Amino acid sequence: MTITPLDTLDFDGEPFDVLAWSLALEPATSPAPRSSTAPVAASPTSAVPAVRDTTAPAPSTPPVAASGPSADPIAALLHEVRSELVTAHLSAMDVQTALQRRALAGLGGEHIVRTGTDIAPASPAWAEQSFAVMVDYTPATGLAVSAAPGHPVVFELPAPATTMNAFKFLARTPITTLRGADLAALGRGEVAAVFGPAYDQEGVNPAIRLTDGAHGTLTEVLEIAGREGPWARGRLRAAGRIEGPDPVTAATELTWQAAQVFAMRAGLQLCLAGARFQAGEPFEVTVSAPMAGPVELTADVVQIDLLPRPWLRMNAEIRCAGTVVARVHGLTLEVAEEPGLPVGPEAGGEIPRFLGRRNAFGQRALLGEFHMTHSARGDLGIALGPEFSAYAGRRATRMPNHGLQLCDRVMAVDGRRGQLDAGSSHTEYDSPADSWYYLESANASMPNVVYMETSLQSALLLGYFLGATLTSPGEDFSLRNLDGSATVLREVDLRDKTIQQTSRLIDTTVLVGVVLQTFSYELAVDGEPFYAGESLFGFFNAPALANQNGLDNGEFVPTWLDSQEPRPAVRVIDVAARRAAGTGLPCAVGHLAMLDRIEAVDSGGAFGLGYLRATRAVAAGDWFFGYHFHLDPVMPGSLGVEAVIQAMQEWTIDSGLAAELLAPEFVLPVGVSMSWRYRGQILASDELMTLEVHIKSVERRHGRIRVIADASVWKPSMRIYELTDVAVELRDADAQPW
Repeated sequence: MTITPLDTLDFDGEPFDVLAWSLALEPATSPAPRSSTAPVAASPTSAVPAVRDTTAPAPSTPPVAASGPSADPIAALLHEVRSELVTAHLSAMDVQTALQRRALAGLGGEHIVRTGTDIAPASPAWAEQSFAVMVDYTPATGLAVSAAPGHPVVFELPAPATTMNAFKFLARTPITTLRGADLAALGRGEVAAVFGPAYDQEGVNPAIRLTDGAHGTLTEVLEIAGREGPWARGRLRAAGRIEGPDPVTAATELTWQAAQVFAMRAGLQLCLAGARFQAGEPFEVTVSAPMAGPVELTADVVQIDLLPRPWLRMNAEIRCAGTVVARVHGLTLEVAEEPGLPVGPEAGGEIPRFLGRRNAFGQRALLGEFHMTHSARGDLGIALGPEFSAYAGRRATRMPNHGLQLCDRVMAVDGRRGQLDAGSSHTEYDSPADSWYYLESANASMPNVVYMETSLQSALLLGYFLGATLTSPGEDFSLRNLDGSATVLREVDLRDKTIQQTSRLIDTTVLVGVVLQTFSYELAVDGEPFYAGESLFGFFNAPALANQNGLDNGEFVPTWLDSQEPRPAVRVIDVAARRAAGTGLPCAVGHLAMLDRIEAVDSGGAFGLGYLRATRAVAAGDWFFGYHFHLDPVMPGSLGVEAVIQAMQEWTIDSGLAAELLAPEFVLPVGVSMSWRYRGQILASDELMTLEVHIKSVERRHGRIRVIADASVWKPSMRIYELTDVAVELRDADAQPW
């Protein structure tokens, strides 16, 4: 919920005197209880009594005077006025408390405890009532709703999603609204007929369908938005109709249908063959007024994930004639597999059956997003097979997670587990146009960090799947990239494309505490390669990982600038100021903003064409430690390369080279083979990363300018990265290929 100035409650009058509690009130002068047949909304806090502070003493009841009418009519009037003031102020305090509680809930992180109370639908005066509700759903029996008064409902409100941890729908479709005929088709289980062929799953699964409502039915979906709402995880707005005298069941049915529609649109059912919807834990329904006929529903996704099975949680608000009549908090929908059937590889990496996932072209996948998510932050036994279940809770080789998880599906593997001399795999990654890296990059398309990560991740997955760490199953291995080279083969816009990744294991060397593997890889889109490379990975146990001496045999080698006597003049490039101004060519922003300030030496460096140096503070709270890797946080080496590229881009602009072009934009240069050597890692404890760049050439063609450099990266104690032929390029939008 977004709190606006309209949500602030003010009181116009004299400050409330809390000593009124101690005033003796005559029973005869106290106001009689009101009675009304019109709906009356009680204090919002009455629905959540369990959140009150039960450790503080309850306010004592005001003392009551001796029985008998008051002999003083003025005193009686004062008693009545003061009593009304007490009631008004208490109501105001309750409402303000509820608004504050809702505001805090919108910020995330609070534990909200909600308790059901008895239902009395026949009461002539409607008070706002809350009910702990449990839903049981099966295709055969439909939806069954049961209230459980007095049973507490506990759930946690998370922080809103960010661009980095936003949930990526498993299939893409332009469909965002549904008419009655579409809802009827979903009721028949015809998901692909409504949302498109990407949602097809080998025939119709009767369990994946929109359920009918006996008391509440959706009649039209007005909007399905993937990253809207207070938690930025999705919103569904719909029209519906309520029939019958049971408002709790009606509100539940409408919200349950909304959850089903959103789950289908997100593709949660595509994770598992024979998938079925089922209800999760109890939730809360709050009814504040009678409701019948047409209604409007707004349902916000609070949480959505694929672990341990696909699921989502929704809050919903139902309005009748513009007035809120019901709220649903914490309704959970889960996707479950067919009982008794395996959901992942068996021993040896054997795939026992079709596990449910097809790609956008209708081809069967061996493993899908469900398994890749488990490989990143879940159960490695589900992702790769039972041999990997022993790694639960241990530091182990894992895929990066959330927005840095850049491999979605394994389509094929050629090789057998335990045979580490050769093998190949075909994997895929879907790159939605609204991905964080398109929004935050200075490039016209995908930034270099994602080129590197998606190719390297597909390769490491092959080696891991074939059993590189199973050579010493008792060890806790960490994965580190050591060497590599890669070349962009052609310019391509990858927005909303499926990238096909082909990886080949070239050789494996098993040492004490270390396993080394070399791979080649190629990325393609629409059947045409656009990126190729080769890389060496190492799987290290803890002693081997600790025995790192950098690129200079343990000696500290200073940067070029620090080794110059006398120190040359330095020009500062203020990246932070240019980013804040937001004018001219775009800067990297958000998660990709690696640098704020660059020192430049004109005509300096190893080649006399220019020199750059920059530092970046490193802290445990840096975003990448939470995404790379689970239980083994380390800064991706590709982000160090990205920082070097950003320094070069800023120098290119600051040097005036962009002024030579009419409509310049940055692209990844084609045909330049960049190589890297990593002999160390940036950890949170390192506190500082330093980089330097030696410009080695500035090349020009019609409508294009290309800058090539060599670079190094330091942690405080040693030089750890060495990069050769790093390149950036500016081009006019209509320029011919290089």
